Amino acid sequence: MTEQQSAFTLSYADNGIAWLKIDVPNEKMNTLQAQFGEQVSKVLEELKSKKDLKGMVVYSGKPDNFVAGADIRMLAACTTAEEAASLAAQGQKLFGELESLPFHTVAAIHGPCLGGGLELALACHSRVCSDDDKTRLGLPEVQLGLLPGSGGTQRLPRLIGVAGALDMILTGKQLRAKKAKKLGVVDEAVPQSILLDIAEKQALKPKPKRHLSLQDRAMGGNALGRSLVFEQATKKTHDKTRGNYPAADAILDVIKYGLQNGMTKGLVREAKLFGELVMTSESAALRSIFFATTAMKKESGSEAKPRSIGHVGVLGGGLMGGGISHVTASKAGYPVRIKDISNDGILNALSYNYKLLDKKRKRRIISKAELQKQMQSIAGGIDYTAFDRMDVIIEAVFEDLGLKHQMVKEIEANTKTETIFATNTSSLPIHQIAEAAERPENVVGLHYFSPVEKMPLVEVIPHDGTSEETVATVVALAKKQGKTPIVVGDKAGFYVNRILAPYMNEAAQVLLAGEPIEHLDTALLDFGFPVGPITLLDEVGVDIGAKIMPVLVGELGDRFQGPDVFDKLLSDGRKGRKTGKGFYLYDSKKKAVDKSVYKLLGLNPEKKTDAEAIAMRCTLMMLNEAARCLDEGVVRSARDGDIGAIFGIGFPPFLGGPFRYMDQLGIKQVVELLTDHADKYGERFKPCQALVDMADTGQCYYPA
Repeated sequence: MTEQQSAFTLSYADNGIAWLKIDVPNEKMNTLQAQFGEQVSKVLEELKSKKDLKGMVVYSGKPDNFVAGADIRMLAACTTAEEAASLAAQGQKLFGELESLPFHTVAAIHGPCLGGGLELALACHSRVCSDDDKTRLGLPEVQLGLLPGSGGTQRLPRLIGVAGALDMILTGKQLRAKKAKKLGVVDEAVPQSILLDIAEKQALKPKPKRHLSLQDRAMGGNALGRSLVFEQATKKTHDKTRGNYPAADAILDVIKYGLQNGMTKGLVREAKLFGELVMTSESAALRSIFFATTAMKKESGSEAKPRSIGHVGVLGGGLMGGGISHVTASKAGYPVRIKDISNDGILNALSYNYKLLDKKRKRRIISKAELQKQMQSIAGGIDYTAFDRMDVIIEAVFEDLGLKHQMVKEIEANTKTETIFATNTSSLPIHQIAEAAERPENVVGLHYFSPVEKMPLVEVIPHDGTSEETVATVVALAKKQGKTPIVVGDKAGFYVNRILAPYMNEAAQVLLAGEPIEHLDTALLDFGFPVGPITLLDEVGVDIGAKIMPVLVGELGDRFQGPDVFDKLLSDGRKGRKTGKGFYLYDSKKKAVDKSVYKLLGLNPEKKTDAEAIAMRCTLMMLNEAARCLDEGVVRSARDGDIGAIFGIGFPPFLGGPFRYMDQLGIKQVVELLTDHADKYGERFKPCQALVDMADTGQCYYPA
């Protein structure tokens, strides 16, 4: 049996410096794995036996990453909290031994240094990183429902102070080099070309002694400052998580405990709570999202190879057009030309792009020269000049079938025969838009969500005549734009808006039953949605809702018929935030309900139903529709349906998406709840046949 090649290689220089290279065999990224324990122990034993070493540099053998974290696949094998805790304890022990080496160890960091990778770097005595844009440092475990388990909760606060450490660990944010240097996470940020030279010079110096600054002492280095910092962090965390994310509470607990009781006890508690978190349903759900998105990065959406893209055109300079042009130019790196019917539209899109880039410049993420370079890659006009060079056109004009038909014809007349026409419609079926095309194989739906630069999801919607190559090309484009694309079926509302509509309709029913607006919104916030349904309606625009609902009713039937509130609101000029008038007031500093809306709708608001019942009532409508969508092939898998709901409408991530949540409740229980609600509130709650059949045969969406 051949011995496994080690991920850790030691070499020695004549000047007394040891070089420890981390290079996981046959992997693009360095990740820490449980079986490496033995390899690291061997390295440490060898280092301890050397009496003449002055220092050591720890660096990566990969061209573009240091260590991207621990391999979380190993957690799936843990059946008890104790097993998971022992994994953490093993990492702690090895990093403790690294830290106690008698000579100066320096981590030389280029590329991602995350999770266990940063914990490894924190166990070194100094850290130097490259100032390259690829370099990111962070402890993102909270995003997986976990806490850093190899000493991160204990070392980081002692290095940079409590306030900075809590901010990093509770949010999982990733720092660029400059910010990491400013906070004191790294000692130097230097060009990549001299990274190893600088690290070597550092390693030849004596081990540094750490001293917190006066400000850090005031903000957490003493008992009074510390309790104030924890008090504020706890309040802020609870406002954000609403008690749905146990990892956040565990992080606060373990950092506080370690600072009060010392490093050794802090590490014991860190491992224990890490083990407990691994076993929670919340962490299992969040890890499933991580695995799903990782798998989706490798998929192309079709059997064909994507075509190469050189230039992209955008039709419409409004909010969506501005956002689409931004992610195409600044993220994907393609030159973009925008076409609008007026120069004002072009100026609007350019101004939108400039504001987003200038925000980055002010935060020193990009330089003034980079801002100017990116702005030069976006141009526009009121005619089809240069459109004969475009490979993909993304259309973002009004939701009007006649107008979309006109766009298809104009594009086909002004572009190459192979140019793809991707329509950003939110509700019109793609086959209806393609009816006007001479080359329907080039027509596809590409549905972005607002605001485009922030929302991670894109729905790719082929109609029956769309070519496989077209699908592969727009999936590849969406990924380059920094999006997670899901391929969905060409039915009204596609997937995300189709499952959102019944949920929103039900929220309107609850409102018309007299429940106060704040009570209704808070109920869904507490359930785990990022915004309440009434706030969402104000944000999206009441007029948009009024346009989409009739399309869904016409195509999918009466169960999409919502209560009649849109006309009353629109006749009173209430379109939502964009007109400064909706369900909420937008001219005051504090968000408050516009009480006059109750009079307009003829309501006397009064809390009659508890929050959990309201949340379940609205969510059940979404679950039932999601089950229908999978059954009809609108989504290709439960996984795609879960990612679509989480990334598209903020379905609570800690529940894992509608399908994982139904599995968690039990399909039989979901059917019983729907049947019970149908008796109480009407036929619209009747469970779909797919769910009934699954309940009868004891099936679930994710068999173990």
